[in-house]
Amino acid sequence: MHAATDPVAIDDADRSQRLTGIRSLPLVDRVRLLTGATPWALHGLDSLDLAPVVVSDGPIGVRGVDEELTPSAQLPSPSAVAATWNPALAARLGTLVAREARRKNIDVVLAPVVNLQRTPVGGRHFECFSEDPLLTARIATDYVAAAQAEGVGMCVKHFVGNESETDRTNYVARIDERTLREAYLAPFETVVHEGGAWSVMAAYNRVDDGVESAPATEHRHLVVDVLKREWGFDGVVISDWLATGSTVESANGGLDLVMPGPGGPWEQHLLDAVEAGEVSEDVIDEKVERILTLARRVGAIGRPSLPVPGVGDPRGDVPAGLYESAETRALLREAVARSTVVLRNDGTLPLKPAAVHSIALIGPNAVEPFIQGGGSAFVHAPYASLPAEALRDALPDAALTLVRGGSGRRHVPRIDSGMVTTPDGAAGYELALFDVNGAPIGAPAVVDGGEDWNRHVPLEARRARIRARVRLTETGHNRLEVGLSGAHTVRFDGEVVSESSRIASSDVILDSSANHPEGPGRDYEVREPVVVEIDADVQVVDAEGYGTFVRFALRHEATALDTDGEIAEAVEAARAADVAIVIVGTNEETESEGWDRTDLDLPARQNELVRRVAEANPRTVVVVNAGGPVELPWLDDVAAVLWWWLPGQEAGNGLADALLGRTEPSGRLPWTLPAHLADCPVPDAVPVNGIVDYAEGVHVGHRGWDRLGRTPAREFGFGLGYTTWDFRELTPVGWQRDARRGDEFVVEVEIANTGERTGRATVQVYLADPADAAHRPVRWLAGFGQADAAPGQATRVRVRIPRRSFETWDVASHSWKFVSGTYRVHAGRSSRDLPLEAIVDMAEAAGPGASLK
Repeated sequence: MHAATDPVAIDDADRSQRLTGIRSLPLVDRVRLLTGATPWALHGLDSLDLAPVVVSDGPIGVRGVDEELTPSAQLPSPSAVAATWNPALAARLGTLVAREARRKNIDVVLAPVVNLQRTPVGGRHFECFSEDPLLTARIATDYVAAAQAEGVGMCVKHFVGNESETDRTNYVARIDERTLREAYLAPFETVVHEGGAWSVMAAYNRVDDGVESAPATEHRHLVVDVLKREWGFDGVVISDWLATGSTVESANGGLDLVMPGPGGPWEQHLLDAVEAGEVSEDVIDEKVERILTLARRVGAIGRPSLPVPGVGDPRGDVPAGLYESAETRALLREAVARSTVVLRNDGTLPLKPAAVHSIALIGPNAVEPFIQGGGSAFVHAPYASLPAEALRDALPDAALTLVRGGSGRRHVPRIDSGMVTTPDGAAGYELALFDVNGAPIGAPAVVDGGEDWNRHVPLEARRARIRARVRLTETGHNRLEVGLSGAHTVRFDGEVVSESSRIASSDVILDSSANHPEGPGRDYEVREPVVVEIDADVQVVDAEGYGTFVRFALRHEATALDTDGEIAEAVEAARAADVAIVIVGTNEETESEGWDRTDLDLPARQNELVRRVAEANPRTVVVVNAGGPVELPWLDDVAAVLWWWLPGQEAGNGLADALLGRTEPSGRLPWTLPAHLADCPVPDAVPVNGIVDYAEGVHVGHRGWDRLGRTPAREFGFGLGYTTWDFRELTPVGWQRDARRGDEFVVEVEIANTGERTGRATVQVYLADPADAAHRPVRWLAGFGQADAAPGQATRVRVRIPRRSFETWDVASHSWKFVSGTYRVHAGRSSRDLPLEAIVDMAEAAGPGASLK
């Protein structure tokens, strides 16, 4: 058989019998199984008693397949989970996600994202765990293993080199072989080997690894040679949605399943390729074998099919109200508090209820918290715990004043649907569709005024006309905007206010048109209705597999005060209160799948708001509500600062617990917080001539900061908590063998709680190789552990360092090489606060021969 079409065998005792059954199927049926039947479900097959396997987005919950309408438990963002530095908590969250999937009849959850946070401006920064490969791997592995123990598959993504959003469907990630192995492939390898991942998602981008330059969906070296052969991955490689651009190349390159369906580059095209001898029938059989292996794992063989895949009564004994049960609320509340990072504290925190009689709760994100990022990470939560409500519950005897202090947005919020009627007065707006010749398609429809994504548009539709009357119900200042993408004409009261002939890319259409609008806006000072008319292209991403749709957003805000007035109001509220809590941050315009940021600024005038409030009240606590880094020029000038992440449905309750110390905010930064974007080792994500060059090599994140000798605002691993710790002794113990993790070098770190409160310490261990400083990072995270201790209590924390931490990838032999010699083992509180050191002389082979000094 030709090497280019040589399949990868799944080696087990039952394989021969399975292949016999597969080869008895007609070729057309086998090929059909390799493309989705719908955007979210695979084909079933009666002859195999195979029900459709159903997939769903799921980085912070399980969206399901019903267009986001059914509530789901909403977790904190993945970066927040990583900030706990607690794999056991990640596992509990993985179990919750799996039970939510079973409740929604979902078999495979498209999560987690294990790409690294290479640059702080990456649009999906919040959706990744960390800038560090080891921390990413440890959190993701326990999350995946726990979920799959419940019989729900996890699809680890995006394989590989998908660290930015700018031109993500086209750019080439140029990553040298060693950098790939030691940094960007490392989390995938760990999750496959130790977490037993059942599926992996191939990314949109191309990858040039020095061996092959090809799209990730057809990169034979990475998918076949590395993932399947070398690592022994026996699961399914799924394309990112619409990522597959070829038939023969992707089929022979190791991809197993094209999504979404129906349609796309496989189906009949792949059948024709097999019959033409361009793709071996053995390659098809191997893909089918992997699909059936996944189906067996999730219980889809022998299971009755639902009339609509994924929609029906829950499978098993999962309660219908799981997403808002007391157990779920408690877990998510704990996760919010534990992930919160104390960046500064002069003793103001934790708040003492007896000393707080009045609170000024200030900030745009205090009024409207940003609880989840945009794009495929979105889920519809059953409720949102808001800061004001949670603080009133926690401090019932304190007077609380809520003041916005100005908008934190570039654009105004989405409109109240009750303000929108058709020209004839019906609730909603009028949507008319036209074909390529301008002929109308059916009668105009009336659509809810808050709907910004009109799905199920007929395939022949090419133009849309929207007509609406917007009733401005508030006197004073009204701002009306339209957010949209692509070619359009917009009229307000008959006057053209925006025209464009630009064709929107699929990235923009799918992910950003409603949150990142290009459309017009206008201010009004009257109450009369405004007539809005829009002529726009129907947006087509993939007419057969993904459908056609019209996407736009009406936006409106009425304010009694201008920003100067709102800030002045906030200052007066702060001056009159015992404590001021200012919640600032980003929003869905800033952080989302679909685009990268161009700066790390807090939107609008939030920095000014913080400074002026702090001047008015020295007891000012600032809470940063953001997923990715933002510059905080006032960080060391206020009493206390907490990083609250994108906290999910238990946002307010978790924050209240952290502020009062009911649960210690024991989070540690999983990435480096820069003082200035220009200081970052990789300050942008923009392709140059179509190439994203990973020229920094293995020096990603904190490794790059150390190599360049630059000082961030707060280093990787930083977090104060509410007590203090004495790091007393670092003791190398020696090698041990773990059944799942393999060979590990164990050290013990003695610490003592020297504060006045029970707390949780995160012990971080780093390695340095002074003999090879030019080749390896200055130091690299090698392991970590946690311990709780009461005031005055001493404890010892065992930290396991995987053998791989002592290895490098040898490009000449294309293999891992154990590096013998002298290592400095550092232990401490963060990547730059490492008071303990031990010298370990490693023998040529890892094992009892190591000399401990």
